[in-house]
Amino acid sequence: MPKHIVSGLKYMATVKLRKKGQTQREIAQALGMDRSTVSHYLNGRNLSKDTIEVAELVVNMCPKDFLLFTHTLLKDKDRTRIIIQTCQKNRYEGKVKNSCIGCGLCVDTCLMKAVVLNDLKAQIDFEWCCGCLICVEMCPTNSIEIKEVVD
Repeated sequence: MPKHIVSGLKYMATVKLRKKGQTQREIAQALGMDRSTVSHYLNGRNLSKDTIEVAELVVNMCPKDFLLFTHTLLKDKDRTRIIIQTCQKNRYEGKVKNSCIGCGLCVDTCLMKAVVLNDLKAQIDFEWCCGCLICVEMCPTNSIEIKEVVD
């Protein structure tokens, strides 16, 4: 069953990446698939309706569960990042308060690699932030605030 869920997530990411203009070769490389699988996904083959429905349920989990579940299934941070960024439905942004002490716990725990230290202060790349709030939970000074952007 886990392989079917991964296939469903890769299918969803494939379709969205293609709509964003990526080639089959780029998609295959980003998701770690061969080009024939990408072609099959884009032509609606190789997946059952149930597989896609389960993948949609995973995508609709809270951001933290979506991230951790996907990472557990894929066991690959880079592919997890691509699928999360491509399939997540909401955008997030926030701020780091001056109380940040630059300890780096947020950097070390961010699976999306959205947090970096710059001049001993955390900075968040909101293009990659998935809203999981792991950095918020780990911050010893409560210096990070992440909020969903409502369009």
